[in-house]
Amino acid sequence: MKTIQVYDPPMCCSTGLCGNDIDPALVSFAAMLTQLNKSGIQVERYNLGQQPMAFVQNPTVRALLETEGVDALPLILIDGKVHLKGRYLTAEERGTLSKFALMETTEVAA
Repeated sequence: MKTIQVYDPPMCCSTGLCGNDIDPALVSFAAMLTQLNKSGIQVERYNLGQQPMAFVQNPTVRALLETEGVDALPLILIDGKVHLKGRYLTAEERGTLSKFALMETTEVAA
């Protein structure tokens, strides 16, 4: 089973979909993650403000935070490998990631 892990910067809630000023990109991103999860992809999402130990316990995430600081966030890992760092996916990239995640191969272009 493929695994997608998202390490978010500190946000007001676990998805960033709260408050009066909701970023539409986060809405689309959260919807994509939900769809992938329903398709059988294991999705894990961590918020630095609420789950800091998840960032410390993952050696890849910890190393990036030590070298790049929070500028490396958000960080997206697929099967433990860095897929994207420092920003959320564009609409085009969300479509590509969805297709990729549902394929059998585990090769990722970082």
